[in-house]
Amino acid sequence: MNKNYNTLRLILGDQLNASHSWYREKDEQTLYLVAEMKQETNYVKHHIQKVCAFFLAMEQFANKLKNDGHHILHLTLDDTCSYRSLPDMIASLCQQYAIKHVEFQRPDEYRLYEQLHSLKLPENTSLKEWDTEHFLLGYHEIMELFPQGEHILMEHFYRRMRKRYNILMAEGKPCGGKWNFDKQNRNKIKPAELADIPAPLIFANPLSQNLKRLGQHGITTIGDCDALLLWPVNEAQAQELLAYFCRYCLPNFGRFQDAMTNQTEHQWSLYHSRLSFCLNSKLLHPMQVINAAINAYNDTERQIDIAQVEGFIRQILGWREYIRGVYWGNMPYYRELNALNSHRELPDFFWTGKTQMACMKAAIGQSLNYAYAHHIQRLMVTGNFCLLTEINPDEVDAWYLGIYIDAIEWVEMPNTRGMALYADNGIVATKPYAASGNYINKMSDYCSGCHYNVKQKTGEQSCPFNSLYWRFMHIHEKTLAKNPRIRMIYRSWDQLADDQQQKVLDRAQYCLDNLSSL
Repeated sequence: MNKNYNTLRLILGDQLNASHSWYREKDEQTLYLVAEMKQETNYVKHHIQKVCAFFLAMEQFANKLKNDGHHILHLTLDDTCSYRSLPDMIASLCQQYAIKHVEFQRPDEYRLYEQLHSLKLPENTSLKEWDTEHFLLGYHEIMELFPQGEHILMEHFYRRMRKRYNILMAEGKPCGGKWNFDKQNRNKIKPAELADIPAPLIFANPLSQNLKRLGQHGITTIGDCDALLLWPVNEAQAQELLAYFCRYCLPNFGRFQDAMTNQTEHQWSLYHSRLSFCLNSKLLHPMQVINAAINAYNDTERQIDIAQVEGFIRQILGWREYIRGVYWGNMPYYRELNALNSHRELPDFFWTGKTQMACMKAAIGQSLNYAYAHHIQRLMVTGNFCLLTEINPDEVDAWYLGIYIDAIEWVEMPNTRGMALYADNGIVATKPYAASGNYINKMSDYCSGCHYNVKQKTGEQSCPFNSLYWRFMHIHEKTLAKNPRIRMIYRSWDQLADDQQQKVLDRAQYCLDNLSSL
């Protein structure tokens, strides 16, 4: 490696895009920096699989660039432990290698954006920002399409993106005659259908060196981890997982995308793609994923119907791009929002999975085991519980951001603080996604073996979600009853006698007073 370079280019852990224009030409005077840093392990307490996955993917990406002929400086925790922060490291390396130009791709997290835009570089050293060349909505459009504090309907945004990229369109109209097939995609998995669930494709990436370094540097983590990481950590593995999803899972993805079960060893994966880590680390480009799904749909031998592929593409082209727009259109004030004034602490079982509520035990236990849960488990089980029990959004954000392998703040925070907790007062959701145990029973088989009775609102055996739901609706009635999507729900509550309502409220208060023992 040369002692002197002209340009230092920083590659963050979620910028592993081998197709970026940076890499089209090899330059002897350009040094690429890939660095493990302690600051990236402790801004929240992360799942050990998440830390390992990012660090291992970074290492493999650095090796790929090196093999392609680029000059790479790959630093591990051993090399960076003396630096207090990313800016300190960059400033030091500029001195060490006589750097004249520092370049970086625009960070997707606000905290890193702030760090890199406040760098104090040596005199006569320039700073340049590049686009990540990843997202389908340009950053320059976000402020126009997502004005601060305003609710933008996701469906309208999604249709705009479908038209812009001509995806699932025919002569200017949506394929299948409708934009949205959501009503067809809300099936519960029946016992006879359990055997059809495909085994998840998993990998065996050795972690011994990563685990050793984490231990040596005292990195505190949560969750479980084996010696072999099951998640994809390079482009080839990511493409293999994408192909597997299109072949075995996409044919039933939409149909069962909201379903939950604990009656199969594949309960954690079901028909979900599990591509979110690959996308959020930029091992895969969103259009690469969309095109693969459309090609599978167009393959007549696979017999994939429009509802399956549309439901999947809506998550990539619609929801993912929409959530990024909400994040950057509303930061930094978004992270302070707490519209429902929620201040309770997160119960201890969020860190152990030890609870008598079968749905919570399944969703949290799975998260601790795999650093993964699908969107309905996150929204309608753990998220719903935190909404109903008024958990501080800061604590919920930190838990979601730490425990999930795909969680980067731009995608985690609007989903958690906005969609799940309604802490943003409707910037994301048109109503709080509050639900009783009936919804969980409708979409899963969790309730059949639960300690609690999902049919009861009161009494020691009553499902906590039931009384907590009606308490939530009761205390927020002045606000929620104005919402046309919710108004009719109050008829059931109003039909209860005063003493029956009070029993429900008393049961809810007991649950709130004894959260950690539920």
